[in-house]
Amino acid sequence: MGSPLPQYPVLFARFATTLIGHRQPIVLPKVSNQVDYETELALVIGRTGKDIPKTQAAFDYLAGYTIFNDVSVRDYQRRTVQWMQGKNFDGTGPIGPALVTADEVRDPHALDITLRLNGEVMQQTNTSDFIFDIPTMLSYISEIMTLEPGDIIATGTPSGVGYARSPQVFLKPGDVVQIEIAELGMLENSVIAPQGVGGAVVSFFKMQERKE
Repeated sequence: MGSPLPQYPVLFARFATTLIGHRQPIVLPKVSNQVDYETELALVIGRTGKDIPKTQAAFDYLAGYTIFNDVSVRDYQRRTVQWMQGKNFDGTGPIGPALVTADEVRDPHALDITLRLNGEVMQQTNTSDFIFDIPTMLSYISEIMTLEPGDIIATGTPSGVGYARSPQVFLKPGDVVQIEIAELGMLENSVIAPQGVGGAVVSFFKMQERKE
């Protein structure tokens, strides 16, 4: 998004109510039409860790890896300097399709990542482009808090998010988001209208699409 590279990892929390699985629909919130996609590699903690060393030994704390879509409600995210409110709408955290154990991934710093929106490539990178490598992330976070088995760390997204595009691209009813990470599979989720809202909202989005 044009921001300078951070000196330290930028952290925020997501809560369990945000999580949904593979092929479960992303339900758009009623209060925003600025809902964005973010492809991310997710680390799943396998053993309790505090003050984890910034070395190869850090990988011993991982149970494995999976795919995460850090769906973000941009107008709420940008309301304050704290991102939490834009990252914690219910059902906006698709994860899956499976936990791939650490021994099955040859090199987590060499995985191709692709996000497609309705079949069009929107984000494409490789984990070799991480600003902070995995041992650095684990070490930094565990300085602050004790990591527990089952904790999930989403590692950040590459360029290509809808908010930073010109014109901007936001999720709308009927969209399908597919995220593929080498060796981990593909996470797929459709997008549906806010619950309890009828065709008027769908028509509004279609009108906006035609204008663009």
